[in-house]
Amino acid sequence: MSDSLHDQDLEGCALWIKEDPSHLVSRWSFFRRWLPAVLMAAAVLVLIVVMAVTSAKASNRLWSSEQKVSDLGDLVNSLKASLQQTEESVKETQQLQLDVKNNKDHLTSVMESLKQLSVLKSLSRNVASLKCSLQLIINNSSSGQCCPLDWISFGSNCYHFSTEFLSWNKSKDWCENQDAHLVILNSDQEWDFVTKHSIPGAYWVGLTDGRTGRWEWVNQTPYRMERRRWSPGQPDSWTGHGFGAGDEDCAHLNSHGWLNDLHCNIQLNFICQKRSSHS
Repeated sequence: MSDSLHDQDLEGCALWIKEDPSHLVSRWSFFRRWLPAVLMAAAVLVLIVVMAVTSAKASNRLWSSEQKVSDLGDLVNSLKASLQQTEESVKETQQLQLDVKNNKDHLTSVMESLKQLSVLKSLSRNVASLKCSLQLIINNSSSGQCCPLDWISFGSNCYHFSTEFLSWNKSKDWCENQDAHLVILNSDQEWDFVTKHSIPGAYWVGLTDGRTGRWEWVNQTPYRMERRRWSPGQPDSWTGHGFGAGDEDCAHLNSHGWLNDLHCNIQLNFICQKRSSHS
């Protein structure tokens, strides 16, 4: 058939109806008129989508690049800090090496001085021995014992009654530098000899309770308390002396030749004792 027909169901009956050709022409014209616009819109939409995707990818790449640059900056700063610490360590090491070298040179100098001091002490002992021999010859003595200048001989010992004033500890050091010690009195004869030369002065002796709280001689041998040797009421460990912390831990002979305890920082004369030398 040349005419267009379509099948329409109407109340259970099939009818063939002719379709007007003018409607088909109108539809086709409408379609042709809007097709370019639709295609253009579709193309624009596709382009927008593509640009959006491309922009998102570019933005991600940019963020990733910025993050890498930031990480790289942090790494550079960390390397700079590490380099600075390394430089400081190098400087400290160089200074330490210089200090070690200086200390080594100083130690070498001290060792040389000690060697010279040892030689001088040996020479001093030889001179003292010669002086002793001359003294024995001059005095026509056969005892074979003598003491240094300004020391007094008694028994087998020499005693030095100082004219300078020092604290107990510095007095102890002074005596030890003379190969001696603060006097230790073990016999009545020694007490009588020492007090004969000490009265009416005040002299440190080698007696203290500062180390253990018990009185002992400077060589750490125990002291047997003899009240007859002490001033009445002594020792009393008095704390009102005004010389700082601590009580009276050091003993001295007072102007009457009796023992008395005093604060160790008080400056007094002192008595040194050492064995006499032999010719």
